[in-house]
Amino acid sequence: MRPSQPERWTVFRLSALGDLVLTTGPLAWWNARRGLRFTVVTRDRLAPVLAGHPAVDEVIGLDETRLSSEPWPAVARELAARCRGTGLLDLHGTLRSRVLGAFWNGPVRRYPKFNLSRRLFQRTRLDLLRRRLEALNVPQRYSLALESTAPLPGELLPLIRLTTEERETGRELAVRAGAAPGFLALHPYATHPDKAWPREHWTTLASRLDEAGIPWIVVGRDAAPLLPDDPRDLTNATDLRALCALLAQAGALVTNDSGPMHLASAVGTPVVGLFGPTARAWGFYPAGPRDRILERDLPCRPCSLHGGTPCAEGRVCLTAIDPREVLEAAQGVLDGKKG
Repeated sequence: MRPSQPERWTVFRLSALGDLVLTTGPLAWWNARRGLRFTVVTRDRLAPVLAGHPAVDEVIGLDETRLSSEPWPAVARELAARCRGTGLLDLHGTLRSRVLGAFWNGPVRRYPKFNLSRRLFQRTRLDLLRRRLEALNVPQRYSLALESTAPLPGELLPLIRLTTEERETGRELAVRAGAAPGFLALHPYATHPDKAWPREHWTTLASRLDEAGIPWIVVGRDAAPLLPDDPRDLTNATDLRALCALLAQAGALVTNDSGPMHLASAVGTPVVGLFGPTARAWGFYPAGPRDRILERDLPCRPCSLHGGTPCAEGRVCLTAIDPREVLEAAQGVLDGKKG
């Protein structure tokens, strides 16, 4: 990074949850290595993720009504005036962020989004493109907004700071569900349903966990809870911060490719990630030393960035992952084995 660059930056990253969580590692790294301080502009519903972050001085939350009804140039002009004197870090790479950059009175830096490489790889499966995309995960790509060379993935792990009171809330939630700290958290949901491991596999896994004597709790939000009559199913029972606090009490999390996967990483809880239509090339795989990824090497993967492409094969990429395999992986993580 050039010495002439400012010490204060405004970060623009509206959504989604996982994308915002993945900014927290680079922000902490820049603060520790460069002394940089940050204001973050994001959706107001996601702002709690950044509470207590050591590098963040202010979070500007934009509500959905304003984003959908107000002319964006007017909002962008207001943000540029409010954050005058800071540089702009565009970690979103959208038309909105480009308009904001046009109004910015200061340096503007953007991260390499690799849009063309991603589209070409999805169509061609060229190994050259795969290697290029897999060489850098999303936090590393974010870091290239200011760095000429990306730090190692382990230096950019996401970070969420919990208060003592929040950690106690997490412990109380676990106790109420009948589990002591170290339980296995299960997150069976996904914003894009086609990224979700089949529900019948999740219920089978829960039964096998009971047989193995491994305590578990279901976490997350969904219109249809996995096991609504079971007190261990805490679906829709937590807000973002309480979910983080609960995940911090877990010994590991089994999850689809989802935002809570990154929340778990951010509070230091290892994950077993179940990946189907998405793949490592997109950059979202967790990078912790004990994290594990379960997937199938199929020529049709990845079929889309978010997992929403229609599938003629019945999502075999996910259905072929057997609950016994997931149980073994989860046991390994809980026993402290490295992925």
